[in-house]
Amino acid sequence: MTVANGELLRLVVREESDVFLVRQRGRQVAAVVGLDAQDQIRVATALSDLGRELVRNSVTVAVAFWLRTRPSPALVVELTWRGDPPTGSGGGWDTARRLMDEVRPTENGLVLLKAVPARTELITSDVVGDLRDRIQTSGGGNSLDELRIQNQQLLETLEDLQTKTVGLERLNAELEETNQGVLALYQQLTDELEQTNQGVVALYAELDEKSARLRESAEARTRFWSNISHELRAPINSVVGLARLLGSTPETLDADQRHQVQLINHSGATLLALVNELLDTAKAESGSLVPVPAPVALDYVFAELRGTLQPTLRSAEVELVVDPLPPLPLLLSDETILVRILRNLLSNAVKFTERGEVRLSARHVPGSGDLRFVVRDTGIGIPVEEQDKVFEEFYQVPGPAQVGTTGTGLGLPYARTLAQLLGGELTLTSEPGVGTEVSLVLPLGGGEVVEDVRFGRALVVDGDAEARDRLRESLDGVAGHVLEAGDGRAALALAKRERPDLIFLSASTPLMSGSAILSVLRLDPDLREVPVVVVCGDDPGALARTMSGLGAALLDRSRTSAQTVRRAVREARVAVRAAVPR
Repeated sequence: MTVANGELLRLVVREESDVFLVRQRGRQVAAVVGLDAQDQIRVATALSDLGRELVRNSVTVAVAFWLRTRPSPALVVELTWRGDPPTGSGGGWDTARRLMDEVRPTENGLVLLKAVPARTELITSDVVGDLRDRIQTSGGGNSLDELRIQNQQLLETLEDLQTKTVGLERLNAELEETNQGVLALYQQLTDELEQTNQGVVALYAELDEKSARLRESAEARTRFWSNISHELRAPINSVVGLARLLGSTPETLDADQRHQVQLINHSGATLLALVNELLDTAKAESGSLVPVPAPVALDYVFAELRGTLQPTLRSAEVELVVDPLPPLPLLLSDETILVRILRNLLSNAVKFTERGEVRLSARHVPGSGDLRFVVRDTGIGIPVEEQDKVFEEFYQVPGPAQVGTTGTGLGLPYARTLAQLLGGELTLTSEPGVGTEVSLVLPLGGGEVVEDVRFGRALVVDGDAEARDRLRESLDGVAGHVLEAGDGRAALALAKRERPDLIFLSASTPLMSGSAILSVLRLDPDLREVPVVVVCGDDPGALARTMSGLGAALLDRSRTSAQTVRRAVREARVAVRAAVPR
């Protein structure tokens, strides 16, 4: 039967000689219950100092030794006395608290605990009795015996301390050597790190130099494209204009001549479109082509694309199909850029489809905020190994289909660049002999949207009367009343007097340049928030940065139309909000 506790020994301490006995018995009990030599000394010393403290205060103490089994094995020493309890202070009390695991006051005494190793056998009454017999048969001893034992323990402790001291000195020596090695390693790592840092600094310098060269190369390429586009556009516009002039007098031409003039006109328009793509691609790469989101009328966009591309079909065996639009959420994007993307995709499909159909469709992607436009054809298709290359600039898939077709290899790269500019994605799947499908996924859009509004008064400033007439016609539906000025000074006087809601001014206005007029407007408290569109050539150069800093939009004079004017007005409204603090 397991018992919770078992008393092993009981003593009474009345005088100094009893203190030696309680020390001796305490050590014997500790040994019998399984404590090691160090713990035996701790128990004996705690009882000795505490007993001496109590005897010095004339307190008679009964000392009982118990073996506790639960909750954990421990040697319990219970001290009880009669009368007023001691103060609980003094050297003996401090020693007991320091050497025993627990010192707990009771109503008429004190309990000391020292944990003992867990025992494997059950603590039965027979086991307690056997321990009690071993303690009682061990006998006591006199003061000299106890002193001799204490001296022996002190010698053993000193020897152990000496051994530990020697070991500690050896460890200190090894630690010193280790520290020296660590210091040497640290110095080595510091030197290596310094060399690495020098290499990194040199590498950064090299990278900066190469980055600068890459930027210069990109800027040179952009300038080259812009210059080439500018130089080519003037003669092409002349060719197209003369061809239109010839075509406008059909009574002076026979059928063959009219056909040839139509070919010239068509070829010139195609070439002009390619040049415009070069310039727009350069603008997109340089970051100067900024989309202006607005509600997109997809029905109008699809109708415009159908009307524009229907005459370009290669034969009567090819049909251009524009699927009816299903119910779609409102798309907020840049309509002009979207039209350019879809026109390029449809032009490519028409170019390489000899029979069958070219189909354009749009639908909402379920579970997302995207619209998906699909251009599918039944043309020659693209081999798998060529499908990634078609998005490289100037690359054209080699083959007999290229014979007799016009192009520079910029269509798909240009379309993908514009798609990314709108926050979308352009992907292509194709199978030779079956056809090609190009998918354009665009976000429905959000944030600040600049919708078209009708202005009360618009001021047009240009020294060329014909240019003012063209702008006035393009402003139909944008402004209710159009004011005109032929030079900068007259424009400022008219603006102060009439306070227009919108201003179009030429970059080369007589008497004052467009940038000078704009600077004066931005300093005037009454006119500083008026949207301004600066009309310039197709290569604005540094003028673009100046106008952007002054919160104005740019309009290419050669592309003046109702659509481009509306786009420029939206850009001007965005620019003035960003540049002029309110």
